Amino acid sequence: MADREREEEVEQAKDEMHELEEGDPPEKLEDWPDGRAKYLTYGGPEGTSGYDEGPTRKLGPSSLEHHADGSVSIEGEKVDNPDEYKGEPIPGGPSDPDAPPDPAMVGEEEEDDDSSDSESDDEATAARGRARLRALGQID
Repeated sequence: MADREREEEVEQAKDEMHELEEGDPPEKLEDWPDGRAKYLTYGGPEGTSGYDEGPTRKLGPSSLEHHADGSVSIEGEKVDNPDEYKGEPIPGGPSDPDAPPDPAMVGEEEEDDDSSDSESDDEATAARGRARLRALGQID
C-alpha cells in the first residue's frame, strides 16, 4: 500500500472518530468503529486533555470506582444504586453468566475442603498429570 493511500486511510479514521466524539458514545461494543478507527483513542491522544475535559467526559466520572463487593463509589462516596454505573457483560467475558468455563480451568476439579488425606490428594494429582501426558502422547 502506498504511503499516500495509508495517509488517506488514517485521515478517514480520524474523521470517523471525530464524528463519533461529537455525539454520545456508543452503548454497545458492536457500535464502536472498526477498521483503522478502532485503533484511535476516544478523545484524542493521551496527554492532550484531561479525562474530565473533551469527549471523554461523556464516558462517566473519572473518579468512578468499582469495588470487589459490587459497590460503586464516585469521589470516595458510595452511590445508592451501583447498577446505574454497570454496563452489560461483554459476551464471553468473565462477568458473562452465559460464558463457557475458563479454558485454563478445564479439567481442573474444585478443591474439596473436607479432604484431610493429603497423600491421596497427591496421588490423584499425579494420576491426572500422567493422564494428561498420555493424552498428549508424551508418555506411554
